[in-house]
Amino acid sequence: MAKKTKSNGKKLASQKPKPAVKQTQPVSKARLWIAGARLRTLPLAIAPVAIGVGAAATVQAFSLTLSLLALAVALLLQIGVNFANDYSDGIRGTDDFRVGPMRLTGSKAVPAKQVKFAAFTAFALAGLAGLAIVLITQIWWFLVVGAVAIVAAWFYTGGKRPYGYAGLGEVVVFIFFGPVAAMGTAYIQIGSFDGNSLLGGIAAGSWAAAVLMVNNIRDIKQDALSGKRTLAVKLGERWSKVLYCLLVVIPFPILVPFLLLYPATWIAWLSVLFAFPLVLIVSTAKSVPELLLALKLTSFGALTYALFLAWGLYKVSAIF
Repeated sequence: MAKKTKSNGKKLASQKPKPAVKQTQPVSKARLWIAGARLRTLPLAIAPVAIGVGAAATVQAFSLTLSLLALAVALLLQIGVNFANDYSDGIRGTDDFRVGPMRLTGSKAVPAKQVKFAAFTAFALAGLAGLAIVLITQIWWFLVVGAVAIVAAWFYTGGKRPYGYAGLGEVVVFIFFGPVAAMGTAYIQIGSFDGNSLLGGIAAGSWAAAVLMVNNIRDIKQDALSGKRTLAVKLGERWSKVLYCLLVVIPFPILVPFLLLYPATWIAWLSVLFAFPLVLIVSTAKSVPELLLALKLTSFGALTYALFLAWGLYKVSAIF
């Protein structure tokens, strides 16, 4: 009996996730920092801004300067939250059992303090771009919106009680990389709230939440082991996949009223070519590479949807 118990113990131990394999080949510092910025997530920052720009164009309120500043804010916040997430998960030990791409802090490739500094540098630059918007538009209450966005970016995985560890990541991502970014971009140009940016922002937020959801489905076992209670951990793999599929599908019914009022927005329906394969891939996924593919395609699907929708809205006011 003793021998049997011992062998069972070894069997159970062998089933535990193994620590992530550390980088063995030398990699340049530049490539490390580029990887840490997680460029594949940047389309999620571009998408709502593009929709907001399209909404502003429908009422001939487009401003190139304000649009570029809004884009800078969104991109820098995204980069900042990526470095902040890398730092916080790394020092907590959450990344010790990673199965995805290497992380700067968790892999010890870059000192944690440098990653934290990079995060706050990105936040500071985003703040400066936001301040420029406020000085140009004189919309002073936007300072509060910007401050809340930076706080939300840090406390996703930072602080003593990060909301990302409580299953609220998708909710906050939906809000800030959806309606807030799209409506904010439109508001600074139009000077009032706009229905087109609200609807488009809901679509962009759904895509952004879907990206985070599939990322957390990939890490579901490792996050549960480390105590990170993401929404995927709470729902379980099956229902997390169901929610992911809903998030990818939601943007398309939103296109119906746009199509009636702005016929050129029909082109946004082409992004359904991303949605159908994504639903199939995630629904049947059994391996990490499949989920990594879905992660990339969801990000590009979000960008395609937003750019095509923005173009369709822009065509209403375009001379050519």
